[in-house]
Amino acid sequence: MRIGLLSDTHVPDAAKGLPAQVADVFRGVDMILHAGDIYQLSVLDELQAIAPVLAARGDDDHFRLLQDPRVKEKHRLEIDGLKLGLSHIVPYPEWVWQPLDERMKKDFGGPMDILVFGDTHEPLVETYKGVLLVNPGSATLPFYRPRLGTVGMLTIELGKARAEIIQLV
Repeated sequence: MRIGLLSDTHVPDAAKGLPAQVADVFRGVDMILHAGDIYQLSVLDELQAIAPVLAARGDDDHFRLLQDPRVKEKHRLEIDGLKLGLSHIVPYPEWVWQPLDERMKKDFGGPMDILVFGDTHEPLVETYKGVLLVNPGSATLPFYRPRLGTVGMLTIELGKARAEIIQLV
């Protein structure tokens, strides 16, 4: 299974819409996960034309987005035997007052194999304490600068996961 990942699109504040390159990179994916700070549901509608979409509400997203069935505060999925958590914010590196294992228990009911998150606008793929952490960065506002940014691609096959960051050009 190939899963397109993005976060922190901030449409229309950072950009008028999603860059066309996102559709090119995500062509043929099985699913798309948006890790929050969406701003407008039209972003999810545009992504939905490519593949099914789930999204986490970001800290800058209005609560009205939760009226859309694709959007939740957090999503917990199981794919090919792996537990995946989708959230906007993950305490990485661990916050002194909230270790990662405690946060996973609070947010997802227990340990996860993969955490997809956003918020920092900085891409990251790292395995930390046995958990694959993936932050796709921002396609429209990387490092809080309005320009073409990054998305992620998560591949899950035979109970194994790998992720990569893709610079949009």
